[in-house]
Parts: sequence; structure tokens; C-alpha cells
Amino acid sequence: MVRSASDALLQSIELAVAAEEIGVDGAYFRVHHFAQQLGSPFPLLAAVGARTSSIEIGTAVIDMRYENPHYMVEDSGAADVIAGGRLQLGISRGSPEQVIDGFRYFGYDPEEGESDADMARRHTEAYLMLLEGRGFARPNPRPMFPNPPGLLRIEPHSAGLRERIWWGSGSDDTAVWAAELGMNMQTSTLKFDESGEPLHIQQKRQIDVYREAWAAAGHEREPRVSVSRSIFALVDDRDRAYFGGGGRQDGDQIGYIDENTRAIFGRSYADVPDALVEQLAQDEAIAAADTLLLTVPNQLGVDYNAHALESILKYVAPALGWR
Repeated sequence: MVRSASDALLQSIELAVAAEEIGVDGAYFRVHHFAQQLGSPFPLLAAVGARTSSIEIGTAVIDMRYENPHYMVEDSGAADVIAGGRLQLGISRGSPEQVIDGFRYFGYDPEEGESDADMARRHTEAYLMLLEGRGFARPNPRPMFPNPPGLLRIEPHSAGLRERIWWGSGSDDTAVWAAELGMNMQTSTLKFDESGEPLHIQQKRQIDVYREAWAAAGHEREPRVSVSRSIFALVDDRDRAYFGGGGRQDGDQIGYIDENTRAIFGRSYADVPDALVEQLAQDEAIAAADTLLLTVPNQLGVDYNAHALESILKYVAPALGWR
């Protein structure tokens, strides 16, 4: 069980190791500031990178309202070098917070006429530019260490990381913006309610809009798109005790993430494997995406979550053609 920040961090590392051993393709972490869990992602990502060898390591998502783009380039470059180029960083404007306007305590205030979401996008654009690795800093003529010729870039530079940045998109408009900037896209279990339709229908449209904008932008590579779902196969008494009760959520929920923004929250899937296969085959967003992120309840510990992931791999994924 997870009872402290130490538990959350150390067990996240152990779960990533276990996930790699059972054949899961990636380990992605949510980031929540002012919470006793995963507030600072880069030490965690570096530790996971040092303990694993093949699994993708990512976030979903880092709140860019809190980030210094220059320092973030250093941290993400170092973590990616340690991991051998396996980082897949999901970034965004962030989700509802533990505190009111927490980014202000970190020293960041929107400029005049700018919203906090605008500030997050400004930080993102600066971060993406710096990741390209072009020199911009005038070297000291009497440096402590020898410098290469010309203007200096932020080090360590990790070639290829720029193409492994994902934007966590909550709307069709931000999906288009992410595509234009050449970022991959994550769409989560929460999205702005833009049509009143079920979440998976809205996300399928969002993915289509994103890919159309990507093609129009003329990028040379193929983008990646992920969707997140909470899925649990009921195969033993533990599963039935945790997720088989009458309080199961069988439909999407509607709520407000702030005073003005109506959002749709995706349902959870918990059933016997055959029923899960039937239900998930109808999810149009899963079918449209190339990557599925499974959310896990980290408070239940490493052993149970490894079991829950392995159950999906064994009893659900093959029938749906997932690899």
C-alpha cells in the first residue's frame, strides 16, 4: 500500500520494473504539485530509466504553468540520456490542482492579457524551441571548461527528444495547435464537453481533427496518439473485491473543472474478460489511437497493479489485436 510520498515514488519505480518484465510497452506517470506523490517527475523518470532497459518512460502530464523551459530542457535531456532515449514526455496546461493558482508560488504569473493556459502554451513553445539544440548563449572567453566553437546550447542535448513530446489535449482546438507544432497527442479520461456525445465519440473526432491538422502542417514523420482508460479484468477474488461491486461506473460523467468549463469524464471498465473485449471493441477512440494508456490505482501497491496489468495482457489484449 502507498502511505507516503516515499512509498509513491519507490513503488512507481518498482512497478515500472515489473511492467517491463511482464511485457508492458510503457510506464507513464501523472504529475500533481502540492500532493504527497509524484510532484517532481524528472528524478523519478531518471531512476526508472536506470532500472529498466526497453520500456518507454513518460508523463501524462507535466503542467507547463509550473515549468521553467530552460531548466526543463536540462532535466529532460539528462533523464533521456540516462534512459537511452526512451522518454515520451506528455505536457499540457494541467488538470485541476491541489491549491489555487499553485504556479504563482513557483514564481510564474501570466503576462498582461494572458490566461494561465496561454502561459502554459508560451512555456511549451519556448521549451520546444530549446529542445532543437541550436546555440544561443554567448560563451565566456575565460570558461571553467573548454567550449566548442560558436554559441552554446543547453546541455545535455538529447537528439530525438523533440519528436517524443506529447501534448495532453482537452479540446479540438488544442489538438490542432499541438499538431501544428509537431507534438504527439494524448487524450485522457477527461475532455471538454464540446458536443454532448459520449467521450469516445468526441475523442475520435478530436483524433481525426488532429491528424488532419498534422497532414496540413506538412510534417514528415507519422504522429503518435494515445488515449487513456481505466480497465480492470475481473479474474480473481482481489479484482472482484476492489472493482466488482455495485458502485461501478458504467457510463460517462459530466462535471465542471472550473466555473466555466463543462467536461466529460470517461467511464471505468471492470468486468470479466469476455465482456471487456465486447465493450472495448465499441470504443471508437481506442480503435483510432495507436497507444493505449491504462490508469492504475497506485495506492493498491506494486503486486496488485502488476497483476492487473498482466490480466489485461493475457485475457483482453490478444482478442482485440493489441500488442
